[in-house]
Amino acid sequence: MKHCKEQPEDLKRREFIGKTVLAAGAATVAPGVLLAVANAGSDSEGVNDGVRWGMLVDSNKCVDGCTKCVEACESENGIDRMQRPPGQDDAMWDAQRPQWIRKVKLRDKQTGEITNLPMMCQHCEFPPCVDVCPTGASFKRADGIVMVDRHTCIGCRYCMMACPYKARSFIHQNVDNQSIRTPRGKGCVESCNLCVHRIDAGGSTTACQDACSKDGHQAILFGDLKDPDSDLSKALRAQSSRQIRADLELNTGVRYTSV
Repeated sequence: MKHCKEQPEDLKRREFIGKTVLAAGAATVAPGVLLAVANAGSDSEGVNDGVRWGMLVDSNKCVDGCTKCVEACESENGIDRMQRPPGQDDAMWDAQRPQWIRKVKLRDKQTGEITNLPMMCQHCEFPPCVDVCPTGASFKRADGIVMVDRHTCIGCRYCMMACPYKARSFIHQNVDNQSIRTPRGKGCVESCNLCVHRIDAGGSTTACQDACSKDGHQAILFGDLKDPDSDLSKALRAQSSRQIRADLELNTGVRYTSV
């Protein structure tokens, strides 16, 4: 079988198109759809395991009834833009609407003490959601952030069943008017990603931390668990903390303290 040899004019045309697209930085592939072209310059850096992002929550500073962290998360990721389907009752809406972070109350069976705290994806070192995912859509980045690839998620929800923290949500309806920072879609699972869009843009705080600090509570501290000089590492050394379901030995990236 003979292979057709590219003519010089074909090579020139391909080279011209490639240079044009790279120079523009983006190309329109369909009406309203823009294909962005990443600039892989010499100064670009990928995610590496020299960092592990985590969080410390002081439950003593977490005020009962305060939902500022929840509201900030929903606004940051466009979750608050979702509308209740017509005719759906309160119970079904509460059960099905996505929640990346929620306020919970834990009661000590022996002392009766009630603890308020925000619950989100715990960003485990050994995430069960990743272990059970049949397509690899659930994955952990080198910097410790556990995420979902919506392009390969088939909506089987195995990860939701495997998560001991009930931290994942399934999208039951079409998502309109969504945030460009956080693309979302019907039939996919999603959860807290520690505001990864901020981190990848060079940021150092999450939306929930900012909201909690602005409200004066300062119950949430975000940072690099591997950096001994980070505020997070210093706080973890200075006071005792615990993991939710430490018996599972998942080595969570989110820790809680009540000191």
